[in-house]
Amino acid sequence: MPNLLRRLIKWSVELDEYDVKFEGRVAIKSQVLVDFVRDHTLTECMEEDTSEEEKGLWKLSMDGSSCVSDNGAGLVLTSPDGWTIEYALRFGFKATNNEAEWEALIAGLTIVKHLEVQKIEAHSDSQLVVGLVSGEYEPREDSMAKY
Repeated sequence: MPNLLRRLIKWSVELDEYDVKFEGRVAIKSQVLVDFVRDHTLTECMEEDTSEEEKGLWKLSMDGSSCVSDNGAGLVLTSPDGWTIEYALRFGFKATNNEAEWEALIAGLTIVKHLEVQKIEAHSDSQLVVGLVSGEYEPREDSMAKY
């Protein structure tokens, strides 16, 4: 441990002349990075190759989150024309991460139903929720079976 401390001090002194600032990084969920790339990708220069199958297709992206102090979810609904609707949800009940993912899916599908969308493609980063929806998995817990 003392060797590590000496190396850190040495690098700190060496880099001090360059006015480098050290900042701690907090954990970032992978979906935040995906959203950033999607939001900052130039689409005007890209060729549009929309097949007949994709015409009229709406896309729903969702991510649920649970922690000790709060539970919620985020939804992004994208129309075939490219405009987006974004929702942030806060749950008034305790939920696990998987339950938050399910609640996000239910909220998204409820919105889609009210908009009378005919074709939808949903995306989630929860392997469990995707597996249960597609029939690939069977629920093991009562909390997942209710969904």
